[in-house]
Amino acid sequence: MSSRSSARTVPLGFDRPDRSSRIRLGLTILIAWRNLIHDRLRFAVTLVGIAFSTLLIGIQLGMLLNFMHTTSIIVDQAGADLWIAAPRALSVDLATPIQERRRFQALSVPGIERAESYFLHFSFWQRSDGLRQTVIVIGVDPDAEMGLPPSLAKGPSVREALASPDGVVIDELYAEKLGVTGLNQVAEINDRRARVVGFTRGMRTFTQSPYVFTSLRNGRLFLRKSDNDITYVLIKLKNGADQNDVIVKLKNKMPDVDVLTASEFSRRSEMYWLFTTGAGATIIGSALLALLVGIVISAQTLYASTMDRLPEYAVIRAIGGPRSYLYSIVIQQAVIGGALGSVLGLTIVAIIVVVAENLSSRPEVPIWLGILIGCLSIAMCVGASVVSLSKITAIDPVKVFR
Repeated sequence: MSSRSSARTVPLGFDRPDRSSRIRLGLTILIAWRNLIHDRLRFAVTLVGIAFSTLLIGIQLGMLLNFMHTTSIIVDQAGADLWIAAPRALSVDLATPIQERRRFQALSVPGIERAESYFLHFSFWQRSDGLRQTVIVIGVDPDAEMGLPPSLAKGPSVREALASPDGVVIDELYAEKLGVTGLNQVAEINDRRARVVGFTRGMRTFTQSPYVFTSLRNGRLFLRKSDNDITYVLIKLKNGADQNDVIVKLKNKMPDVDVLTASEFSRRSEMYWLFTTGAGATIIGSALLALLVGIVISAQTLYASTMDRLPEYAVIRAIGGPRSYLYSIVIQQAVIGGALGSVLGLTIVAIIVVVAENLSSRPEVPIWLGILIGCLSIAMCVGASVVSLSKITAIDPVKVFR
């Protein structure tokens, strides 16, 4: 009788220390899996619930990441090491004009290879049908090396496009909004003729005022500014130059301007729109709400699944299974459900990202964020399973024999 009892308990891994950890792991995973799939309908509901919470989190975090990158896209793609701006520039899109003499002052500082003028200003675009849209005009010298628009999806080269008289470059995502159907179409910027000579791809703007690239000369003409007006000076350092030393020298020469690294200016733009505006607060709040909803959904589905299996857990306790063994089953059940549900949810997120590729606003979910969301979903499921552990602890094995 003793040998039979031993034969039955060995597979559960309760009485042989040298094999217990390996046996327990295999059996707890098997039991956890069978608990999940025993009721196919409940299993489907559990997966849908976890997938839905993953979907919510993925979309909201993707929108948050897209918002952050979009607010600083001008800085990130410019290729400059340093930016000279008016004092207390809050964001790259919200700057006070400075004089072009700042560029010549910067060129006199050792360690600087190039200093280029950059013009940026809000303006009005008038479509051929008379409707007006706000745009952000960006003026760049055709011979510049920094601040140029990315390679054009349609049209001539970037430098040829900028060198065109009255030529402008817009992003194809906003062509319909600006009433543009093709190249060489004519519109007006502040009542001055503007001809579309090229299209960029992926230059999104969070303000929904599209970026319009043109030459530095055209930008000043569109805004009726003098030849000395610019918005920024973009700095490229010489190879081997000490960035901090150059910044100190620039500030000593021009104490009445801000000298910012590209990363610093990018971060400043992101933080301004995230934490000092309603748009950023809304997106952050939505992301936090998605996390809360995900936790609630995961907790509810996994709690219900655990409650359905209480009699089976009582049997395991009756034949000598310790509480830690039951805890392991519940937690592994949460891990399996979380992993499968998050894969399903992330698959839907990936489909949405692909479908929204040509929209002006879309979630941005790189691989690292997808992995993070998957781990977060599994962690939420494990955390949610803790809610049901109190019921496991209160199991009375005696009720099996009643």
